[in-house]
Amino acid sequence: MKQSRSLKILLLITITFGGLVTHAQQADSIMSKAELESLHRELDNPLAKRWSLVFQENFGINQGTLVDGNVTSNTFFFQPALPIPFGKNKVFTARPVFPIVTQPDFSADASGGKKVSGFGDIQMAALFGPGNAKGLVWGVGATFVFPTASSSHLGQGKWQAGPTVMLFHLAKTWNKGVFIQHWWSYAGDDDRADVALTDFQYVIRRNFSNWSLGMGPSIKIDWKLGWDDGVTIPIGLGYTKTALIGKMPVKLRLEPQFSIYRSSIYANVWNIRLQVAPVIKSPFF
Repeated sequence: MKQSRSLKILLLITITFGGLVTHAQQADSIMSKAELESLHRELDNPLAKRWSLVFQENFGINQGTLVDGNVTSNTFFFQPALPIPFGKNKVFTARPVFPIVTQPDFSADASGGKKVSGFGDIQMAALFGPGNAKGLVWGVGATFVFPTASSSHLGQGKWQAGPTVMLFHLAKTWNKGVFIQHWWSYAGDDDRADVALTDFQYVIRRNFSNWSLGMGPSIKIDWKLGWDDGVTIPIGLGYTKTALIGKMPVKLRLEPQFSIYRSSIYANVWNIRLQVAPVIKSPFF
């Protein structure tokens, strides 16, 4: 039953993504090919001057000694990116992430078969750097986690803060880069464990006109658990296309990811990522 439900969800994700790409291909002629190619490369930059509204679905398949067989999870988040000009060719942006999470409720069912759903902890990265559309781009700033989860199973119960840094190289053929965030807890529920967590996203994508193949997963390191149980290293291969739906540019991405190193207790094995990011007009650029 669990496997059948998982396959139905994956099929729905694939059909939805395929329909969006088909519709986008029919609208490509409204914007020139060169404009779409340039926009496609630029949108990989977390400090891109474009305003965008990222909707991302992450469907996970998890395993470990803590659960009975495969257990599914789901995280859907909304992330608006609204950069503001600052000085000569510099950009400031605050990138909040609003998550809706479905995770196993281990307090109700030790096997992980029962789920709990609700709002997760909000994250926000505040970055400052050049808003270049090509070449070497960098950004530095601070990142925060707010304990807004509607259930103790969906968040860490701690106020967290730390540094963030990004370094990307955007070229006609390849986009490469890293986006690193680290959080330490400094307040919150005294009964919850302290947090020391690093999120290391690496991006490698080969551009073909206004579409690309590549990956952008995140290595996660929980320093409180150590290497054996606190490290997850995923790889992936995804298809990304920037096209027009109606008159609006939209970045579409479908990327399966597999964790080649993970905790044996409980960890994400597969993650299927579907992303839809409409690009909206900025009043500043």
